Amino acid sequence: MSAFVVLSILFGYIGILLLISRLTSSKNQSNSAFFIANRRSKWYLVAFGMIGSSVSGISLVAVPAMVQSSGFTYLQMCLGFIVGYIVVAMVLLPLYYKNNLTSIYGYLEQRFGNYSHKTGSWFFIVSKIITSASKLYVAVLVLQQFLFSQWNIPIWLTITLCVLMIWLYTFRGGIKTIVFTDALQSFVLFAVIIFMLINVVNLLGFSLFDAMKSVNLSDYSKTFIFSDFVSDKNFFKQFFSGIFVVIVMTGLSQDMMQTTLSCKNLKEAKKNMLWYGTGFVPLNLLLLALGALMLIFADKNGVILPENPNNIVPMFCVEYFSPAVCVLFILGIIAATFNSADSALTSIATIFFVDILGANSYRKERKGNAKNTKNYFCALCVKLCALCGKINEIKLRKLVYFGVCVVVIFVVLLFSNGQTKSLLDTIYTIVGYTYGSLLGLFAFGLFTKFQVKDKIIPLLAILSPILTFGISYFCETKLNYSLGYEILIINGLLMFLMMISVGIKKKTC
Repeated sequence: MSAFVVLSILFGYIGILLLISRLTSSKNQSNSAFFIANRRSKWYLVAFGMIGSSVSGISLVAVPAMVQSSGFTYLQMCLGFIVGYIVVAMVLLPLYYKNNLTSIYGYLEQRFGNYSHKTGSWFFIVSKIITSASKLYVAVLVLQQFLFSQWNIPIWLTITLCVLMIWLYTFRGGIKTIVFTDALQSFVLFAVIIFMLINVVNLLGFSLFDAMKSVNLSDYSKTFIFSDFVSDKNFFKQFFSGIFVVIVMTGLSQDMMQTTLSCKNLKEAKKNMLWYGTGFVPLNLLLLALGALMLIFADKNGVILPENPNNIVPMFCVEYFSPAVCVLFILGIIAATFNSADSALTSIATIFFVDILGANSYRKERKGNAKNTKNYFCALCVKLCALCGKINEIKLRKLVYFGVCVVVIFVVLLFSNGQTKSLLDTIYTIVGYTYGSLLGLFAFGLFTKFQVKDKIIPLLAILSPILTFGISYFCETKLNYSLGYEILIINGLLMFLMMISVGIKKKTC
C-alpha cells in the first residue's frame, strides 16, 4: 500500500474536518458558544456523534480481539450499559439542566463546597488526560506503522501532528464544531466496520446467512456465564459493572455531558441519551462478529495469530484485507480516535477554565456580585493581563486549550515508552480507581440529605482508591482472586461509606 495514497486520504479527511470547522465556527466566539454551543445542538446529531466518541479507535482494535479469549461475553456488559444510560437520562440530566450547569462538577460546589468542587474537577482532569492519551496512542501507532515510519519520522512528531490536527479543527468552534465532526466520524466508523465485515465474509466464501450461522455455531459466540462466580466474565459482574461504568464514564464525565448539555432543553437531551445508548449495543455486536469471523478464517486456514490479541485486526488488515479496506481501516482508526479525543480535550479545557481557574465567574464579579475569594487568583491574573491590553477571557480560554493539548502530547509520549497488552482493560482499570471517588461523591449528594465537612473531601477521595488497591492486592495474593471491573463499584462504595462515617451533620438549606 502506497504511503502517498494513505497520506493523500489523511490530508483529504483533515481537510473535510477543517471545512466543517470553518462552516460551524460563527463570528460569535464567546465562551458559551465554545463550551455548550449556546444550547442549540440537534439532539440526533449529538446522539450519533456520541456513539463514535464512546467506541474510539481502541474498541475498533480491542473488541474484536476480545473474542479470542472471552467470546461474546462483552455483550453482558453492553446490556448493563443500556440500564446505565437510562439512569443518566432520568437522574443526572435533570439535575444538570435544573442547575443550568456548564461544568457538571459545579454541582459539587453547590452541594458540598469549594474543596469538593475542586476535588471532583481535578479527578476528572487527571483521569481524562490519561484515558484520552491512551486512546490517541492507538491512532499514533497506526499512523506510525503504515505511514510515518517509512519516512523515518520519530513517534514524538507523529503524536504532535495528531494533536495539532485535532486542535486545528476545534480551537475556534469548540462543541458546536465537535457535534458535526463527531457525527461525520461516527458515520465513517460504521462504514469501515461494514466494509471490514464484507471483506472477511468474502475471504471465507460465505453468504451473509452462512456467516451468521457460522458465528452462531462456533465456540466464539458464547455470551452468558451464570455459573462461574469467580470468573470476571460472570454475567452479574459484567452487567452491574456495565451500569456503573456508563454512569461514571458518561454521566459523571464532562466530555460526554458537555455535548449533551449543548441540546436546547432537557427533553431533547434525554432523547439524545436514550437513542445513543440504544445504538451502542448493535455497534459492539458488529465488532464482536468481526472478531469471530476473523478467528474462524484463521482456524480454517491455519493462520498463526500474533501473541498480542490487539494485533489481530492490524495483521488481517495488512496481510488479508484488500488495500482499499486497509486504507479505510486506517481512516476508521483516525476517525474513531479523533472522535473521542476532540471532545476530551475540549472538556478538560472547560473544567480547568471554569472550575479550576474560575475565570467564567469573574465577569459576574465585575458586574457587582459579591467577591468570591476562591477565584481571587484567576481574577487578579485576568485583571492584570487586561490592563496590559493583551488578554481577555476568550484569549485565556484559547491559551488554556493550547496548554491542555501540550500536556496530552507528553502523556501520549509516556504511553509510547511502555507496552500494554490490553488497552481497553487498562482504561477500565483507570476509570475504576479515578472515577470511583466521583461515583461515591455524587451518590452521597444525590441520595442523602446530609452534609460532610467540605475540607475533608479531598482526603477521602484520595484514600478511597488507595484502600481499593489494597483490597485488590489482598484478594489477588491471599485469596487467589483478581478483581475486574468491579473495582469501580468497590471504590465508589468505600467513598460513600467514608462520607457517611466522617463529620456528618444535617444539611442546611
